[in-house]
Amino acid sequence: MEKSLGTFEKYLWLWVFLCMVVGIGVSIYIPGFSVWLDEWKVGNVSVPIGLCLFLMMYPALLNFQMSEVKKLAKAPKPILLTLFSNWIIAPAVTAGLAYYFLEGKDQLIIALILLGSSPCTAMVIIWGSMAHGNQEQNVITTSINTITIMFLYAPVVVLLTGIQGILIDRYELFISVLVFIGFPLLSGFISKKLLIRRKGEEWFENVYKTFAGKVAIIALLITLVVLFALNGKVLVENPQEMLLISIPLLLGFVIVVGLNILMTKLFNLKYKEAVITVLIGSSSHFEIAIATTIGLYGLGSQAALGTTMGLFWEVPIMLGLVYLAKYLHRKNFW
Repeated sequence: MEKSLGTFEKYLWLWVFLCMVVGIGVSIYIPGFSVWLDEWKVGNVSVPIGLCLFLMMYPALLNFQMSEVKKLAKAPKPILLTLFSNWIIAPAVTAGLAYYFLEGKDQLIIALILLGSSPCTAMVIIWGSMAHGNQEQNVITTSINTITIMFLYAPVVVLLTGIQGILIDRYELFISVLVFIGFPLLSGFISKKLLIRRKGEEWFENVYKTFAGKVAIIALLITLVVLFALNGKVLVENPQEMLLISIPLLLGFVIVVGLNILMTKLFNLKYKEAVITVLIGSSSHFEIAIATTIGLYGLGSQAALGTTMGLFWEVPIMLGLVYLAKYLHRKNFW
């Protein structure tokens, strides 16, 4: 995977920035296109986002293997630390900061909780490859996260919003999980079985997965354009709220990343395991968070603004974290 991503990795920051600019430009100068995108729905599920997320997540979910999950017993420490960060530290820190900084802004609180309660299952494959981490651990952990998010995402969000007495549509949460996680997972499982039976495992691993990985990269960039096309105008028109939600978002990243780095040091993890633990433990599944808020509250809502700001900050921060990890490794921190 690292060889096929070489050029993309080198200029990832540029592609991401250009996609953000293009998306925001479309939302401002071609508003009719954004409205058309938002109207293309099945129920409350955005078809453009659904298609993009499927193409982005399906290749990652081809890596899902129960046999990989069973390897947890062989080296449980880094994976258990990651799961602890994903489902305890990140949700608690994010919710606490949201309660403190965003009191009275229920939709923005919900946006942060949705981001903090959704561990990443796709982009971390790319971040881990860039950081030269333990990709087997990456696959095992994302496989486990794929399972746990199916069952824990909605309950954790309901719990953390309920603490503040904020009501949220549980049915919409369930539909988002089913559409944006369950369907790609099922498709990946079925297609993998059929293709290996028909073409063989070597062809599947070396040809099909390589092609699917390239599609995922293109889908990532298209997803960024679509998300910012849908929400770019509301970002530009609400600078005060952009600043307001950015404070707990950025502070949350600093706290969670710091705690994860500290945990990996205290538990004496080596670099290849530590960097994957930090990357997965510090990232969020911004795609499902954005899709859920648009389904719940609509395009241009405060909630959609909040989750889109999560995307805005997470991509450059995770890129920076990759380079920070490499720097710490050179300094023999791990």
